[in-house]
Amino acid sequence: MVEAIDKAVKDKEHLLVQAGTGTGKSLGYLTPSLLVDGPVVVSTATLALQNQLVEHDLPRLITAVEPVLGRKPTFAVLKGRHHYLCAAKLEHADEEAPTDTLFDDAPAPRAGQWLGEAGRLGKQIHRIRSWAGKTETGDRDELDPGVDETAWKQVSMPARDCVGAGRCPYGAECFAEASRVRAREADIVVTNHSLLAVDMLAEHQIVPPHKLLVVDEAHELAERVSSAAQAELTPEAIERAGRRARTMVPPASAEQLAEAADALTVGLAEAPAGRLTTGLPDQLRMALTLLESATRAGLSAIGEVKSDDSDPVGKQQAKAVLDEIFNTAQRLLEEDASDVAWVEKSDLGNGRRALVVAPLSVAGTLAQSLYADRTVVVTSATLTLGGRFDTVARSLGLPAAAPGPDGAPTSGDGWTSLDVGSPFDYPKQGILYVASHLPRPAQSGLPDAAGAELLKLVEALGGRTLGLFSSRKAATQAAELLRAKTDLPILLQGEETLPILVRKFREDKSSCLFGVMSLWQGVDVPGDSCQLVVIDRLPFPRPDEPLAAARSAAVDANGGSGFASVSVPIAAVRLAQGVGRLIRSSGDKGVVAVLDSRLETARGYGAFLRKSLPPFWYTTRTDVALGALNRLARS
Repeated sequence: MVEAIDKAVKDKEHLLVQAGTGTGKSLGYLTPSLLVDGPVVVSTATLALQNQLVEHDLPRLITAVEPVLGRKPTFAVLKGRHHYLCAAKLEHADEEAPTDTLFDDAPAPRAGQWLGEAGRLGKQIHRIRSWAGKTETGDRDELDPGVDETAWKQVSMPARDCVGAGRCPYGAECFAEASRVRAREADIVVTNHSLLAVDMLAEHQIVPPHKLLVVDEAHELAERVSSAAQAELTPEAIERAGRRARTMVPPASAEQLAEAADALTVGLAEAPAGRLTTGLPDQLRMALTLLESATRAGLSAIGEVKSDDSDPVGKQQAKAVLDEIFNTAQRLLEEDASDVAWVEKSDLGNGRRALVVAPLSVAGTLAQSLYADRTVVVTSATLTLGGRFDTVARSLGLPAAAPGPDGAPTSGDGWTSLDVGSPFDYPKQGILYVASHLPRPAQSGLPDAAGAELLKLVEALGGRTLGLFSSRKAATQAAELLRAKTDLPILLQGEETLPILVRKFREDKSSCLFGVMSLWQGVDVPGDSCQLVVIDRLPFPRPDEPLAAARSAAVDANGGSGFASVSVPIAAVRLAQGVGRLIRSSGDKGVVAVLDSRLETARGYGAFLRKSLPPFWYTTRTDVALGALNRLARS
């Protein structure tokens, strides 16, 4: 991996590297990065990996190479502006009206709740003030103990609301600006996919210029870019924008905004949840037209933000919010074929409703913005789907792959690929068991037959089970079943915070941890605390997922198979991530049990999905799986 990256930089050719757990891929890309003549940027998808790089890998590596290089390389972390304390916001933090901040997008509080919430908020802001006088970075992650999201919003500034250091009275002491200065001077800059996506959409105005970009956890990148390009409108957001701008716009403009918010409320109430496949309903179109006109008038009334304004920060905030609403309304009214629009209605009981728009595909954006003027190394444990790199390469905006000597695509125009393998002996360390005798899953939740199979597997091992479920309903039913039929400690996602649940699961070897999609990627429990991973069904996107459905329909309309081109690759990545929870070190042993018979019986995609997984010893025999679990229990 080190040699391949070094060659890619010298040849100015992009590289895809699949490197599984335990290969040491972070050191594999950091080491050649130190030899690059110019800055290097490393982007990660998760905070856990970012922390690993800056707290462990980089300090150790820099100390080791200093005698060789004759100097001590430097590194810096670059986060979004909202991660840093804003002195301008902190000055006015106590002045914000609770109705503007405390209960955004939330149901009205109970009688007497205002005082309790405001008091709690006040205490947290007081603690932030004390910390502000001590911190050198203003980074939220250094505030220990932390504060909740509501409190932090009072003292941080989203990028869209910032007037810039030159026009801000606190520009000289801005923590966010200082972080960017450190990044421009560092040899290696560690950032995240979300900020990298925003940087691409902002024409590279945030991340400092660099010669090498390493994208770790790259299977997440396209989704983060899609999220960054997504926009939404809610009546609550429009009402807040009106309150924020009310002292800066004529009364007529403020009234127009209120009318537009009311019209959007009615339109969202009348429209069914889901994708708008036949265009905007009349009521929503009328609301958007009102909104476009109202925000245009408001922006005209506010005018330019100047350094000698009495409140440049407040003026910029009002302008930024109106500008975002105006652009989103315009975008929705255009009904561009490259966008997907849908109505979102929360099932959490808070009544939240939104009109959302997102790009149909981000491959074009990535092709234009990710690869220009730098070498890009893309790496992950799951870059080959069905044993090939080309599916992921296309999703990342790279050109089609050319066949190699054995007929399998290995490279494309301007890029090459490498699979460094794994230090694990998968056939000896693990078994992939598919319960092919179970009926094809049809109903929502956990079918009775699958529940009975789960119970047999867990009882054979005596706990030590990570259950990955396709829905919260299925996870809850599984937990209720195991609690009723066994005395094992059953941990269910949502009953406590995820870090606490994972810690309990790791410490109690008789416990089981059940949950949904965030557990498929976020759990790292090496050793004998996790020796059985159960997956209830293949993780295809739900039919009501608007983006996946729209992308699938677009492929169908062009004569292809949307299911094969969209749904199967999504399921392959998710399944590989879930299966990867089992073997985390060279001493781990265990069983992955898939309770979805389609992995064995489905022609075509069943084999494709199996080829996307580590090469475990494969069986469909229940007695073999139970025998292995019994032996693990005895050992």
